[in-house]
Amino acid sequence: MIANVITGITGAPVPPDPLSGGTLYTSGSYRYRVFTGNGSLVVSSSTSCDVLVVAGGGGGGGQNGGGGGAGGVRALTSQTLAAKTYTITVGAGAAATTPGGNNGLSGNTSSITATSFSAINASGGGYGSANTSAPGTGGSGGGASAAGSSLPGASGNSGGYSPVEGYAGGASAAIYMGGGGGGAGVAGQAATASTIGGNGGNGATSSLLNNIGAATSTGELNGGNYYYAGGGGGGTGYEGSGPTGRSTGGLGGGGRGGVYQTSTNPTAGTANTGGGGGGQPFGLQPTAGGGSGIVIVRYSA
Repeated sequence: MIANVITGITGAPVPPDPLSGGTLYTSGSYRYRVFTGNGSLVVSSSTSCDVLVVAGGGGGGGQNGGGGGAGGVRALTSQTLAAKTYTITVGAGAAATTPGGNNGLSGNTSSITATSFSAINASGGGYGSANTSAPGTGGSGGGASAAGSSLPGASGNSGGYSPVEGYAGGASAAIYMGGGGGGAGVAGQAATASTIGGNGGNGATSSLLNNIGAATSTGELNGGNYYYAGGGGGGTGYEGSGPTGRSTGGLGGGGRGGVYQTSTNPTAGTANTGGGGGGQPFGLQPTAGGGSGIVIVRYSA
């Protein structure tokens, strides 16, 4: 009788949390473990989890540069995590490169790994190219640069996953307009000849990602949806009197492209979104880097 009275006052006991590590968020009937940098996830008893793994974004290219491709996105449901310690690797975004008309750099892989466990990986974003170089493949592909001719963007989903982790970068346009970097949701846009660099492809969104974003304040919120891993916009280069249009980065942290005529530099991808960096139209300025990735594990509270 005493036990019944106590239970009636205090309610049912809260079960112990079977996971530890990262930053803990609780919303509704779920807990979330968020990793914005490398760490360890300790599982004390086998638990069914939903996981989001976002890789680092690629950097934009220099001089007529294409936008950087977004990091790959792996969003998986009902993954059984057995009792053990898991290594969480959050991929760094591509660093900016030095002036001189250089290609951007690729982003870095994010992963969940452990012994006797099939690793969950997401591939780093591909680099945007400079001048007549080819852009880089990656989780999402880099946008192409232009110096006298149109070139194709690079392919995405370099990990060969189903569903795909990202999409291709956009083509450049003669003479000096860079293509947009691919996003985890759609491909980067092709540049428009004599007008503007291509916009970066939007990142991934879904009901699962919307729930994760709302509970943890991560990703980019737009129109009621949360996006992760948008591609960088392509650079708008010099041509005649000079176009002044500026490309946009894809939703999900993609950086904007630079504009030659207005001396506007590109912007980097947003940290912890996996966004690609914008393309640089100037050869004498540094490129824009990509945004770092993120790893989030959701499970019942």
